[in-house]
Amino acid sequence: MTMTLMTTSCQKEETKADDFDYTVDSFADIEVLRYKVPGFEELSLNQKKLIYYLTEAAIWGRDILWDQNNEYNLPIRRMLEAVYNNYTGDRDSQEFKDFEQYLKQVWFANGIHHHYSTDKFTPSFSREFLAAELDKLPEGDWTASRDTIFELIFNPAVAAKRVNQAEGEDLIATSANNLYKGVTQAEVEAYFDALKDPSDATPVSYGLNTRVVKENGKIVEQPYKVGGLYSQAIEKIVENLEKAAEFAENDSQRRIIETLVEYYRNGDLKTFDEYSILWAEDTDSKVDFINGFIEDYGDPLGMTGAWESIVNFKDEEASHRTEVLSSNAQWFEDNSPTDKRFKKDQVKGVSAKVITAAILAGDAYPATPIGINLPNANWIRAAHGSKSVTLENITRAYDEASHGNGFNEEFVIDDETAKLLDDYLFITDNLHTDLHECLGHGSGKLLPGVARDALKAHGSTIEETRADLFALYYLADPKLIEIGLLDNPEAYKAEYYKYILNGLMTQLMRIEPGKDVEEAHMRNRKLIAEWVYEHGNADNVIELVKKDGKTFVKINDYQALRGLFGQLLAEIQRITSEGDYPAARDLVETYAVKVDPAIHREVLDRYSHLSIAPYKGFVNPVYTPVVENGEIVDINITYDEDYINQMLRYGRDYSGLKPTE
Repeated sequence: MTMTLMTTSCQKEETKADDFDYTVDSFADIEVLRYKVPGFEELSLNQKKLIYYLTEAAIWGRDILWDQNNEYNLPIRRMLEAVYNNYTGDRDSQEFKDFEQYLKQVWFANGIHHHYSTDKFTPSFSREFLAAELDKLPEGDWTASRDTIFELIFNPAVAAKRVNQAEGEDLIATSANNLYKGVTQAEVEAYFDALKDPSDATPVSYGLNTRVVKENGKIVEQPYKVGGLYSQAIEKIVENLEKAAEFAENDSQRRIIETLVEYYRNGDLKTFDEYSILWAEDTDSKVDFINGFIEDYGDPLGMTGAWESIVNFKDEEASHRTEVLSSNAQWFEDNSPTDKRFKKDQVKGVSAKVITAAILAGDAYPATPIGINLPNANWIRAAHGSKSVTLENITRAYDEASHGNGFNEEFVIDDETAKLLDDYLFITDNLHTDLHECLGHGSGKLLPGVARDALKAHGSTIEETRADLFALYYLADPKLIEIGLLDNPEAYKAEYYKYILNGLMTQLMRIEPGKDVEEAHMRNRKLIAEWVYEHGNADNVIELVKKDGKTFVKINDYQALRGLFGQLLAEIQRITSEGDYPAARDLVETYAVKVDPAIHREVLDRYSHLSIAPYKGFVNPVYTPVVENGEIVDINITYDEDYINQMLRYGRDYSGLKPTE
């Protein structure tokens, strides 16, 4: 799976905005939204029951991610929630408001580090305030000393960065996550290199579901499984998966769930691969889900999967465009501007659909991807295919909440371009996600003997760059007109303009002054935009022009820009296929990391006049069984739970993992 994150808010839906209240809360740099689940009421009772138990399995995994992010996140959360629930003072006082904002930030990030920058939050309330409130409470089950927790919260030098990506540093020693203990980067890399067999055509995803530690001077892996790490939470996940299996739509889906349960019990990555193959090949079920240790962005070495889950069902009508793309997958592969050596001779099993998300959990909550492509293993993709989805009820919620926010007026160069965005950005943005997930990640091949993690710390950035470039290149291809996915050959310009504007300027709203770009998706967008800007300079393909003292992006030659996207795609595919780490490192460090301080200051100042939060996330709907005579006769869905109450309820009712110091 990959994340395609919205960083601008200039999309416009073709239909009139509805009266659903999408905005729930806003604080710091966050806006919390809610999303609708259209079509849920029309599902059969068994499908509703299936979704209900899958959502229960999803929410029960929440604490796993918190502990993966930092070993003290759970005691800190429980301590903060105890203070919040028992506070008897003035809740309108500035000190309490500052405390409440910090707690909201911690909830949103699943820990004390920002979900995107991974920098540790700086509290505005005082150490004395927290100490005084704790003195009023009985001793809690923090399982960590007050001194330890206070150092983590208030000392900026302690655990400063959850994921460090700085070139030349020990990325494990300088990252504050809980994926490694007592080991160095060099030791971990040597350990896994010794396990790999270059001749193995079906390698497991080494390190995906383990914590790597040193015991008695020897490096060992501690697996996440029943009877291992996170057993209490995993047992609850398994319990609900087994209930869900009773309502599977077909034998294939039931076998998928049973194989996932087996994997949770034995922790064997070969079983995970068996599950992944079954899951990728199931294209008949309407209800679908992901559940497990999947994405590795939280690991500075790109190996350990963060726990996450999304439960969903197919949007039959909207899936037409993704089905058209997947049916033409071989054409796109054959006509890619990449070297023939790196192309797949036969594209197998590419399936794609538009889905309605029913629940978001773990690393997909509250901030969530809008596109998914799995499995991650290249050999499974090549032999068994992949499954790609676009979460359109999530993109719709983003879009509806963004109407009238003033972005176009502040950052788009002229009325003609703004109209182009209004008319075509919603569809081209969704098509970009479709192409990125459905075809981009599934395109190309590794040469024999090239390991999945050959690009090391830069692997995630390069992979996202590859998929984005694939999507950008083909958005302008007449093929999309021919197969009926666009009705105007100029429509692609909307996405091109937004993408370059975002990569060169507007995504910088998410970066603190003086900081480098570190998150993989932001690095990907910056790398592409900066590279094409520089390499198109001689022909004036892209300009940064001044109007009334403000900087604007001007694209002078869209077709030349497409050609530049193709050139860079060819090089990125070569780097990926050959496992050329030095070339990957040089591209990332040259184009994706450093920020122009003057442009940065200007972007921050211009955004300060707009009511646009840099980051958005969601609260989930609530599913409640309707029981008559001991039997579930329906599942009700409601949308009225607010952010604070949902977080407190999850912490109270789904806290199955006891933190250990």
